[in-house]
Amino acid sequence: MLGNFTYYNPCRLHFGPDAVSKLADELAEYGPTVVLVYGGGSIKRSGLYDQVTTMLRAAGKTVAEISGVMSNPTADKLREGAKVARDANADLLLAVGGGSVIDYAKAVAVSAWCDDDPWEKYFLRMEAPDNRLIPVGNILTMSGTGSEMNAGSVISNPQQKLKIGHVFGPELIPRFAIVNPELTFTVPDYQMRAGIFDAFNHIQEQYFSGDDDNTSDYVAEALMRSLVTSSLVAVADPADYEARSNISWVCTWALNTLLGKGKATDWEVHMIGQAIGAVTDAAHGMTLSAVAPAYYRHIMPYGLHKFVRFAVEVWDVRPEGKTDEQVACEGIEAMEAWMDRIGVVRRVSELGLTPDMYDDVVKGTFLLEGGYKKLTPDEVRAILVASA
Repeated sequence: MLGNFTYYNPCRLHFGPDAVSKLADELAEYGPTVVLVYGGGSIKRSGLYDQVTTMLRAAGKTVAEISGVMSNPTADKLREGAKVARDANADLLLAVGGGSVIDYAKAVAVSAWCDDDPWEKYFLRMEAPDNRLIPVGNILTMSGTGSEMNAGSVISNPQQKLKIGHVFGPELIPRFAIVNPELTFTVPDYQMRAGIFDAFNHIQEQYFSGDDDNTSDYVAEALMRSLVTSSLVAVADPADYEARSNISWVCTWALNTLLGKGKATDWEVHMIGQAIGAVTDAAHGMTLSAVAPAYYRHIMPYGLHKFVRFAVEVWDVRPEGKTDEQVACEGIEAMEAWMDRIGVVRRVSELGLTPDMYDDVVKGTFLLEGGYKKLTPDEVRAILVASA
C-alpha cells in the first residue's frame, strides 16, 4: 500500500430480507418532512411504494414526492427536483430505486439550496458544495452502481450531449442504505445483466492500475471471482436468493470507496461509456460491456503484469509454457466468454451508436490519468471502431 489516505464511510447499511423494517428506526433521526424520490412506477406495481408510504405516515412524516426519475437523469430533471426539495424544506431525501434514482437524489441534495445553476456549478465546473445539503437515505431495488454507499452522482445533459459524474465528499454519501436482495427480483432481466457488468467493471477500473503489491487488488480478485460465479447462477435462475444476495453485496463493495484507497485508479472505460450514454441514452452497464474488451486489449501492453495476474487469479488461466502476452490475452478471452454467457452487449452498434456519432463521443470523453495509459482522442476513436 503506497501513500497516505483517510478512509471514512458514514453509511449505515441494513442487508437482508427484513431490511426494510429498519426504515422506521432511521426515520426517527430526521425532521418532519421527507421527499420520496423514485422512478417510473415499478415500486408501485411491486407494492414497495405502499409499504414505504405507510411507514412514513406511521412515523408522522409530511411527504412530498419526486417521481419519474429516468435511467439517465437529466439536468432539467435535476432542476425540477431541486425546486421540489427546496419548496418542501426537506429534512431527508428518501431514494427508492436503483442507481440512477440514488444518484439523482444526491444531486438534488446538493442542488436544492444552490443559488447557482447546479449543472453548471457541480457538473461542468466541478465545484465543491458551499451551500446547505439535504441528507439522503435509500432503499435499493437494483444492484450494480454501488450508489447506495458512495458519494457519486451522474447527470446527463442531452442538449449538450454530455453525461458527467461528480464524486462529492463523504458529506454526500447516503446516511443509510437498505438492501433487500429480494427487491432486485423485480428488475427486468436486461437491467440485472447490465448491473452485473457495471459492478464488475467498477472493480476493474480500480484493479488495472499501479505496480505495487496492494491489498486492495487481492480483495478485488475475490470480488470478481464471486461475481462471476453468482452471475451465472442468477442468469439461469433469477430468483436464486443466494446468488442475488451475493451479487448485491459485491456490487456495494465494488464502489463503496474501499478498493480505491492507497492506489491509483483508471475509470477510462466509464468515461467512454458515459459519453456513449450521453448520445444514445443506453443502459449504463451495457455501454461499459460494449467497449471494455477493446479498451483492455488496447492498454494491455502498458500493464501486462496485471493482465497476466488477472488471467491467472480471476480466470484460472494456466501460464505454463506460454508467454505473458498469451496468458494476458487468454484472460481477456475468458472474460469475453463469461460476458457472452451472461448476455451483455458486446458491440456499440447494438446500443444504436453509429459512426456519425463518434465525434460526439470522442468530444464527450474525459481523458483521465491513473490507469496504465492516458488515452488520446484518436485512441478513443480507435476503441469505438474496434467495438463496432
